Amino acid sequence: MNEDIRIHSWPCSYYLDTSKQWVSGRLSLTPAAIKFTADKTGEVLVNFHLSSISEIKKESSNLIFSSLTILERNTKHWFSSLQPSRNVVFNILEHFWREQLLSSQGAGAEAAALQSTKGKELTGLLMGSQKRLEDTAKVLHYQGEQFDNIMRGLDKIEGDMDVADRLLTELESPSWWPFSSKLWKAPLEPKPKETAAVSDLKNQEGIIIRIPVIITHRTDSNVKPGKLTLFASGLEISDCNSQVIHRFESKDVDDIRVHTPYEISVRQRFIGKPDTSYRLLSAKMPEAIPLLEMQFSKKIQFLEDALGFVGARKSPQVDFGTSIWQAATGLLGGVVQPSSPVGGREGVDNEQAQLQKQEKISQEEAKELKQILKKLKSLALETEAELERQDEALDSITTSVDRATLSIDKQNRRIKKLT
Repeated sequence: MNEDIRIHSWPCSYYLDTSKQWVSGRLSLTPAAIKFTADKTGEVLVNFHLSSISEIKKESSNLIFSSLTILERNTKHWFSSLQPSRNVVFNILEHFWREQLLSSQGAGAEAAALQSTKGKELTGLLMGSQKRLEDTAKVLHYQGEQFDNIMRGLDKIEGDMDVADRLLTELESPSWWPFSSKLWKAPLEPKPKETAAVSDLKNQEGIIIRIPVIITHRTDSNVKPGKLTLFASGLEISDCNSQVIHRFESKDVDDIRVHTPYEISVRQRFIGKPDTSYRLLSAKMPEAIPLLEMQFSKKIQFLEDALGFVGARKSPQVDFGTSIWQAATGLLGGVVQPSSPVGGREGVDNEQAQLQKQEKISQEEAKELKQILKKLKSLALETEAELERQDEALDSITTSVDRATLSIDKQNRRIKKLT
């Protein structure tokens, strides 16, 4: 991820200690740092890494003006006249400080960069691909459960049609007719209700992903922390106390706009009344966007600032299918069987010269890579089997829907004759 991406910026004033005066400018937040740029000179007066922040507080300057203070190592920075409000800036800064930089990608980024090797880089790439494939398998699993629910509903419809057929046959036959089914019909046993089962399935619906977010509803001044939960049937926005603010079913979502890799907006349109729209900002949003794109592929839209994120995210997937798998296989072969040549005999000297220039992969890293590759293969086979099962389920659903449609049309014609 490009660390120069600007997540948000706010007009404000900064207290310059050297000249003992307030300087107007803009406070900017990037995935890695906080910057303040003066309006008149364009000079960057503040530029420090988020990991160096010790504390973020709301204070008052001269006991009158509301300010936001950031303690960076032993230096205290004062920001005032924040727009749209101090609370908005505080919530966003605190969110990214806690959620992103205290994670492994934030707090351990510098240490990982200093100690990275070829084996660790390849392991990290494969682990990221494994997580992506696991998320895909999870989505397919919940999609298969939805197909199973549809099949159960269609079976119930067919059972109701059988009951309707018997009742219409009784109504069509005169009571005095000796072969009337009324004489032979035993009382129908009530079928067990399935409403409770359906509700239980809904309550047991698995969570695909849940991330902390900063929620904006209609106005920029109404900002509060909360959570975004993605289900197979929709998405849910809740506050910090897990109280549901709004739930969007999949059919209710009209469009999802990706403004930046860290900010999206979800909207449901209405006629004659205002649209329901929420703007969500999160340090974990890059993990949720691929899942949203998978589930709402026809409704998601990437704006100009997010197009670079899409290209950077999709390009490695193309290379992964060819060069990465080949590189992983070759590297593992070179570690496990160093005596066996990978190519022809004339290319051995060139390969050895290249390997001497590159960093070596340890036996532990080779074992970890082999385990990840086995896991990826297993996930791929399970995904393929699930796709085949869902194809068969779709064929059965199509057949059942056609049969139910014909049955309903037939019963409707019989009802019209009776009336």
